[in-house]
Amino acid sequence: MNGTFITIGERTNITGSAKFRKLIQAGSYPAALDIARDQVAAGASIIDVNMDEAMLDSERAMTTFLNLIAGEPDISRVPVMIDSSKWSVIEAGLKCVQGKCIVNSISLKEGEDAFVAAAKLVRRYGAAAVVMAFDEQGQADTTERKVAICQRAYRILVDKVGFPAEDIIFDPNIFAVATGIEEHNDYAVAFFEAVRQIKATLPYCHVSGGVSNVSFSFRGNDAVREAMHAVFLYHAIAAGLDMAIVNAGQIAVYDEIPLELRDPVEDVILNRRDDATERLLEVAERFRGKGGKVREQDLSWRELPINERLTHALVNGIADFVEDDTEEARSRAERPLDVIEGPLMAGMNVVGDLFGAGKMFLPQVVKSARVMKRAVAYLLPFMEAEAAGKPRRSAGKILMATVKGDVHDIGKNIVGVVLQCNNFEVVDLGVMVPCAKILETARAESVDIIGLSGLITPSLDEMCYVASEMKREGFDLPLLIGGATTSRVHTAVKIAVNYDGPLVYVTDASRAVGVATNLLARPGGADYAKTVRAEYSEMRAQHAGRDGDRAHAPLAAARANKARLDWEDGYQPPRPRNPGLTIFSDYDLGEIAERIDWQPFFQAWELTGRFPEILDDPVVGEAARSVFADAQAMLGQIVGERWLTARGVVGLWPANSIGEDDIEVFVDESRTGVRAIIHTLRQQMARDRKPRPNLALADFIAPKSSGLTDWIGGFAVTTGHGVDDIAHAFERDHDDYRAIMVKALADRMAEAFAERIHERVRKELWGYAPDEAFDNEALIKEAYRGIRPAPGYPACPDHTEKSTLFELLAAEDNAGISLTESFAMTPAAAVSGYYFSHPESRYFGLGRVHRDQIEDYARRKGVPIRDVERWLAPNLAYDPALGEN
Repeated sequence: MNGTFITIGERTNITGSAKFRKLIQAGSYPAALDIARDQVAAGASIIDVNMDEAMLDSERAMTTFLNLIAGEPDISRVPVMIDSSKWSVIEAGLKCVQGKCIVNSISLKEGEDAFVAAAKLVRRYGAAAVVMAFDEQGQADTTERKVAICQRAYRILVDKVGFPAEDIIFDPNIFAVATGIEEHNDYAVAFFEAVRQIKATLPYCHVSGGVSNVSFSFRGNDAVREAMHAVFLYHAIAAGLDMAIVNAGQIAVYDEIPLELRDPVEDVILNRRDDATERLLEVAERFRGKGGKVREQDLSWRELPINERLTHALVNGIADFVEDDTEEARSRAERPLDVIEGPLMAGMNVVGDLFGAGKMFLPQVVKSARVMKRAVAYLLPFMEAEAAGKPRRSAGKILMATVKGDVHDIGKNIVGVVLQCNNFEVVDLGVMVPCAKILETARAESVDIIGLSGLITPSLDEMCYVASEMKREGFDLPLLIGGATTSRVHTAVKIAVNYDGPLVYVTDASRAVGVATNLLARPGGADYAKTVRAEYSEMRAQHAGRDGDRAHAPLAAARANKARLDWEDGYQPPRPRNPGLTIFSDYDLGEIAERIDWQPFFQAWELTGRFPEILDDPVVGEAARSVFADAQAMLGQIVGERWLTARGVVGLWPANSIGEDDIEVFVDESRTGVRAIIHTLRQQMARDRKPRPNLALADFIAPKSSGLTDWIGGFAVTTGHGVDDIAHAFERDHDDYRAIMVKALADRMAEAFAERIHERVRKELWGYAPDEAFDNEALIKEAYRGIRPAPGYPACPDHTEKSTLFELLAAEDNAGISLTESFAMTPAAAVSGYYFSHPESRYFGLGRVHRDQIEDYARRKGVPIRDVERWLAPNLAYDPALGEN
């Protein structure tokens, strides 16, 4: 896990959630899916699914629930932990889950032979396994027993079974403390020490546990239980815990627990006092049923000394008095630079510490940066007038750029702000930056680090090119990689092989400061970079091994298993009411604003939780409410003052599928002339044991041979016209917070625009669902008939198909949207895609494709195979340089 703690959502467990149990017993699977969705939205990276109930057909329930999850993209994007004490239930689940899952659990309790047999079956299904510290003598409760059982199991799994060590997850048993039984008082301490020894002696394994067990004695008192979980996790993670089964939406922040509660909880968890249980019982009643804190808003801080006022303003993002306070500080300092390097940096250090400790969140940090920038801007003329001024000392200089062909920069800008808050100097080259400019500027500015960002998949290839050019030109600077489509695996497998210098993937803004600081540390930076490179080397080896094990269907077999729809059973494709193009030149912004899905807005600010519940979240609720209020205020200005212009175009054309995987778009309804061909790709995952088709989008269009006259649609919409001018005006006013805010809102409005236009297509322009009546929540959940997949996304990941769509729509003329050389849309706040109307059309992920399909696809498109391999690199099941066995 390499320092990244993973939360496993516990609420889809019949034995742990009464609500979930009742829903499953009642057959209310849609409502049960909402519980899984809530766990993912709250930050769970894995969901634990358990159906062990005596009065339930557990195998059937597990199969039904997991099959339903597979059709929910917002849930199925995270792995599943199949949790059961019965192997038949586990195996039923293994037969349903695509990709890698986790079996919870296997153990030595029935002896070594049964353990080996279970491990071999888990290995055959390609799953990881939770291994309980449980042997023929029972569950381990002491450190010595926990470690001994795990060491024995490890040797059996690795040496006898050939089980990959990185797929082993030990659970050394978390037991309840503060039970009143003296022997139980040391259970948490024993767990922490066992974790340390397991991680020190058993290479590459992971350690997990069910955290709610530790607080079982205080069931009914949620405030105390959440505090116990937070304190337990704080010490367990420090000991090396990689993951834990928790309620993902109810994890308290350690430092935010009131001291009068945290201290007695810590006494219990660490067994520091003989009377720890009694003291916690006394305190517990005072916290029963308590809600969140309410911060009083007043101006009493204005009476503080000047340095403390500046710190308060920075921490709270209050810019109202910053010029006056900065002038007061300047009047007392020898030089204006002393104000920056003194009270202002001291205040920003507090911000950095709070952010790093999880006590501040991104929106608050960006507001702090706004205060800092305004203070520096006020001081700048004084510093320029001072002839003897010396340069400001910084933590390091970092060049940041969104790579050539890509126009997305919200995430990069947030990272830049966070770095500046921590005394790093940032040289931001913006978007669409060619490699030559990046390297030229890096030399001219004498930067310490280069950071690359990208959102669309072609950007991954450009990052590889920049890395190779850095190597060719002799650079040895650290290279940071980030962006929505990048990943740690991709960085290790694709980018790191092109560069010999330090290279690190940065997950999000909260990690950027730590990574940069570690890389530039003297001494220690070289050791940190060496450790990361070794980890990436190990990841490449693991990745190569996994690729060789993946079962797949040859293209011919996949096509033979295509979706069989009702083309010959009386189905008649609906003819659009308004065929051809429909252009929207200045759409009503107010109408668009009503359709916004706010969930991704909070994710952009790295605030985790489901909307609107996030607004009352005990951890991030205060920050969420503040940023949401700011967003609502700006949205009112966007609509009322017409800051943006919404433009779009929709096309509805006669079409039929041809061959196996292509779609012909005809010139007119005579269907005698072909205007364009849309090329689709087909899933190639093996379906030997699953009665499910290998899908391609072409399956949802009537075959030409059927004689049916089908149609396909396309669209391109944007709310990005005008956003750059507004953002630049805020940046000139040293207001990064509002500059980022307007771009984030423009993105949300573009998605809302796409959703609204799709609704009008279904009800009016195509008209196949004229009586549809869904509220906004149902629209966000895509409860309607039909889909709108986009080139570059899971069902059709080839971005080059966007050029055909844009030609059909004349999108540049009709909507003012153009494509970069990497097929990114500009303005960046834009959405495009296809429309399919068939009732059985649905979203899916293509997954990995193999050489036989790549060759066929290149032939159909009439392009070189190497070009197809470049654009579909993230989906290739083989290394083009090595071929495929």
